[in-house]
Amino acid sequence: MREHGDGIVAVAEGIADRSAAEALRGARIFIARTSFPKAGADEFYWADLLGLEVVNRDGVVLGEVVGLIDTGPHSVLRVAPPEPAPDAVAAVEERLIPFVSAYVDTVDLAGRRVVVDWGLDF
Repeated sequence: MREHGDGIVAVAEGIADRSAAEALRGARIFIARTSFPKAGADEFYWADLLGLEVVNRDGVVLGEVVGLIDTGPHSVLRVAPPEPAPDAVAAVEERLIPFVSAYVDTVDLAGRRVVVDWGLDF
């Protein structure tokens, strides 16, 4: 495998030529985690962020990371709210929090938690 422009060019066992590779367009490819390069300091694989609880500096649970959006300059956390209380008037919609140091204080993979500088009214 090698980088090529903004993509990756790879050779797969059993795929003999370009036509065979093009027939797989849109297919999902899975790679063993042991083949991933080690993430650097303050670098995270998106897959590791999914399912983490998100809390603000006041300890209020904002929800859970359910996805990320690549905006080019930076990624954005998609945070689904916790289940609303049975007597809640309206459900809170998904929050979008820029995944940058200005808003993300800590990511604790072992503790499965992200602490953010994000208010309930944002």
